[in-house]
Amino acid sequence: MEGVLLLCFALLVLWVTLKIGYAVWWRPRALEKHLEKQGIRGPPYKILFGDVKESNRLTQEAYSKPIDLSHQIVPRVIPFFAQTVKNYGKICVTWFGMTPRVIVMEPEMVKEVLSNKFGHFEKAPSNPLTKLLLLGLVAAEGEKWARHRRILNPAFHMEKLKGMVPEFILSCKEMIARWGKLVGEEGSCEIDVFPELQELTGDVISRTAFGSSYEEGKRLFQLQREQQDLVIQAIRNIYIPGFRFLPTVKNFRRKKIAKEVRAILEDMVQKREKAIKSGATNYHDLLGLLLESNNTNDNKSKMTLDDVIEECKLFYFAGHETTSMLLTWTMVVLSTHPTWQQRAREEVMQIMGSTTDPPTLDQVAHLKIVTMILYEVLRLYPPVVFLIRQTYKRVTLGGLDFPAGVRLLLPILMIHHDREIWGDDADEFRPERFLEGVSKAAKHPLAFFPFGWGPRICIGQNFALIEAKMALAMILQHFSFHLSPSYTHAPYAQLTIHPQFGAPIILEKL
Repeated sequence: MEGVLLLCFALLVLWVTLKIGYAVWWRPRALEKHLEKQGIRGPPYKILFGDVKESNRLTQEAYSKPIDLSHQIVPRVIPFFAQTVKNYGKICVTWFGMTPRVIVMEPEMVKEVLSNKFGHFEKAPSNPLTKLLLLGLVAAEGEKWARHRRILNPAFHMEKLKGMVPEFILSCKEMIARWGKLVGEEGSCEIDVFPELQELTGDVISRTAFGSSYEEGKRLFQLQREQQDLVIQAIRNIYIPGFRFLPTVKNFRRKKIAKEVRAILEDMVQKREKAIKSGATNYHDLLGLLLESNNTNDNKSKMTLDDVIEECKLFYFAGHETTSMLLTWTMVVLSTHPTWQQRAREEVMQIMGSTTDPPTLDQVAHLKIVTMILYEVLRLYPPVVFLIRQTYKRVTLGGLDFPAGVRLLLPILMIHHDREIWGDDADEFRPERFLEGVSKAAKHPLAFFPFGWGPRICIGQNFALIEAKMALAMILQHFSFHLSPSYTHAPYAQLTIHPQFGAPIILEKL
């Protein structure tokens, strides 16, 4: 009997050893050889950790020092990917632990991946800790994604967005008034516009998404920003299964934040549901529209309470993060390009008139120069640095064969700065590229995709662009601005591209 038990134990140890050996060595090496045969090369696979240590080393080194005031930001924001493409070409492989990430910089291949015409690609599984920040529509797959998108679509129709314009204007007016007081009688002052614009877009999303819940919204933003920092610290390294359950200080804090965020949102949703059922108030904000779209007797088509809470969390995070970064970088860029700042201001004054007249949606639609400027800033400083998709079965893409389980990394930032696509001036600010529209701005119509592309294109892109146009127009109506001598140019990736040391700008009242 004892001999049988020992044999079973030995077989179990052998099975576990073979299983581990297959996962950490045999399979990665087999994938590496398969890719190499097709000319897809990269740094050699390193057991268990892959390129994570080298990537973190280069990132830490890049973030330790600022760069000259230019838009050539790729080597600082994503130094490891920039170096790998330089050494191995536009289709190359890196290793995130034991998983190959194939960098794809060919626009036609990117188009095929994002269109997902034949359903070969899915969002790559991420570190479980990212779920503390991003779930909802951005993480859903298959039927769940289709159902959520169908429910959410009405909330982002242009007619609904028109109804949110008064909230956009009110938030902007309050910021303009606050800046006016800071400028005072002296006529100029230095302001770090980075936190100011975060507060503006936070105010907008609180009002347009959750009505009168702005005070609750401010607390959520504080919690989500802290959670963002904690999550980013974790996802830059290989996730060890079960690590998030260990009783560490950071794990405790992440759980506490998640619990408080859920409690605030759950209370908000339940109060709104009661108000809607009582018929006391007709809500036209995003939460009200979401619950209205979700008002069906078909339980299979409805969102659960958890689903609604996750969509609300996504509203709060994505709804203000993207636009605040776009406005911040736009003010930085226009501070260094006064001619374009003046051209935009003249257009705003011509279409909108005096500073006492708030913009209308129709007027915003006619701001061609402002639109070109925002597009060029989105090209140079896209909100998302890269997208990742994963093959769930064997697939041929661009004449190359990819087995199941290979992740395809689509580097938006690098494609937006690719000289072969955009010309030798790819790192320069030239809004006139977009004079004839997005599709003719570069050599390939899909060279510009700051909000993604295909069926999963960002549902809130119109919301973000209308908000950005209105805010920029009202700022241009009231102030001219240039960079403070204390400004340090240091873009870095924090899910979106942030200014590492803020964005101090000198405002001058017109």
